[in-house]
Amino acid sequence: MDIPKENFSEWYNEIIKEAHLCDLRYNLKGFVVIPPNAAQVMKTMYRIYEEALEKKGHKPAYFPALIPERNLKAESEHVAGFVPEVFWVTEAGLNKLEEKLAMRPTSETAMYPMYALWINGKSDLPMKIYQSCQVWRHETKATKPFIRTREFYWIEAHDVFATEEEALMQVKEDMETTEEILHQRFGIPFIFFKRPQWDKFAGAVDTYAADTLMPDGKTLQLPSTHMLGQNFSKVFNVKYMDEDGAQKFCWQTCYGPAISRIYASLFSTHGDNKGLVYPFELAPVQVIIIPIMKKDTEAEVRKKVEELKAKLSHLRTEADFSNNTPGFKFNKWELLGVPLRIEIGMRDIQKGACVVARRDTGEKKEVKLEKLEEEIRKEGASLSENLCKKADSWFSGLMHEADSDAELGKAIEKGGFVRIPFCSDQKEGEVCADRLKEKHAVNIRGSRYGDKEKPKGKKCVACGKPASIFLYAARQY
Repeated sequence: MDIPKENFSEWYNEIIKEAHLCDLRYNLKGFVVIPPNAAQVMKTMYRIYEEALEKKGHKPAYFPALIPERNLKAESEHVAGFVPEVFWVTEAGLNKLEEKLAMRPTSETAMYPMYALWINGKSDLPMKIYQSCQVWRHETKATKPFIRTREFYWIEAHDVFATEEEALMQVKEDMETTEEILHQRFGIPFIFFKRPQWDKFAGAVDTYAADTLMPDGKTLQLPSTHMLGQNFSKVFNVKYMDEDGAQKFCWQTCYGPAISRIYASLFSTHGDNKGLVYPFELAPVQVIIIPIMKKDTEAEVRKKVEELKAKLSHLRTEADFSNNTPGFKFNKWELLGVPLRIEIGMRDIQKGACVVARRDTGEKKEVKLEKLEEEIRKEGASLSENLCKKADSWFSGLMHEADSDAELGKAIEKGGFVRIPFCSDQKEGEVCADRLKEKHAVNIRGSRYGDKEKPKGKKCVACGKPASIFLYAARQY
């Protein structure tokens, strides 16, 4: 990671401004405008995620953004978790509404009443539906563009099954989808944690969340998947009739990749002190051509550049014919994260070649024009692979262990995750979690998914009682 952790916040704010990723001047606190430079990347991220979900049997739909108050309050844990953050609509035109309407903080209570109408027999199952949309939450913490705003962009998938086993398999599939997209294609490392019971999604049986790290060593939650069990199906009467004619409540899951937050992680993970660095697949401009022109060769060089741009039209290719110096152009497009740069002047044309420069390493190589397309594909793939490996190496260096309160205090100052012995991940463990949060400003993230190891002869770092489980602590956004 090239960004010093003590300067990350400054870098983050500066890159948002200089690369035109977000305009904070909209006159409503916590709400921002996302200009094309960021929106184009987010649109590509949406497409990749939507294609992956549909390949695995999900179908798209759109549900209303307004939810009747009675719907939202139907599930007791859910309402307790979300009502404090809800934006309420109470008037329409000049008239007071008879019932308050919530701007969706999440869509369970909008979608599941319809599921109850759509599902009759077992033949209607499984039902796997997603929608790409915005949600609104009145965050009381300090807002930070893309990371914590009051309006954010995400995908939510809501799935229904006849059996508990099928629902649990869907939770596992959601984790696999996260690995395939976030890690393998976006190059963002993360760990899936089973959240402790006091920090699960409101109304869920269990929550599993992918946590990454930002350059300052703090953790950021990315997609989470929730085993809802039958909690919502019993409230909203989501049932099916089995082969024997008996009515049975369905089993449900939901999955929420927050595209805007993933985008924050993307450019923070791969960025450096020159600006943005994008994986090849995600960059709004994948290839920038910089002509090296003199007055007597301008026409010929321009013609060749236009030919190259047309040749690479299957990629997102631009040419910079501005009057700025080549050095200024190099800096501009490096700031914007363009993965590959082609430099070409009259001498190159005479040799039938050009220079290709990589954004991640700065390496340059001469490439024959007849082999340019092949080299661009190869270098683009190599760049994305290198970004992932570099991020993985940095991420793995921020895994720590502590067996005592004092060791935790030292380890957490290094940034990253600290594995600690803990008394319980059930509700009774919340007292110890609060104690550590007050003393060390850490949050208990949960147990690492798939980790079966149990503490032997160890004590909870907070209360000193025999430890029953290893949990991870981190400072969070």
